[in-house]
Amino acid sequence: MAPGRWIKPEVYPLMAAMTFVTGMCIFQLARNMLMNPDVRINKAHRTTAVLDNEEEGEKYAQHSLRRFLHQRPPEIMPAINEFFSSNK
Repeated sequence: MAPGRWIKPEVYPLMAAMTFVTGMCIFQLARNMLMNPDVRINKAHRTTAVLDNEEEGEKYAQHSLRRFLHQRPPEIMPAINEFFSSNK
């Protein structure tokens, strides 16, 4: 190992995977904290027991990625599925 190296090169893929997963966790936590209608950080909003915000909840649940995926067929590899399901 070179004198200036403190991380072995074989650790890089693990660091990349852990950085990606940590980024996904931080993104989801921030999204829920800032955009979820059920999370109330503001003191004035915490006093209400039940919020009447059905349209806001629907907007949060039906985000753009989910709307895009609803338009796509539910197959991951349609060509392979079609090949193995054909009756020849």
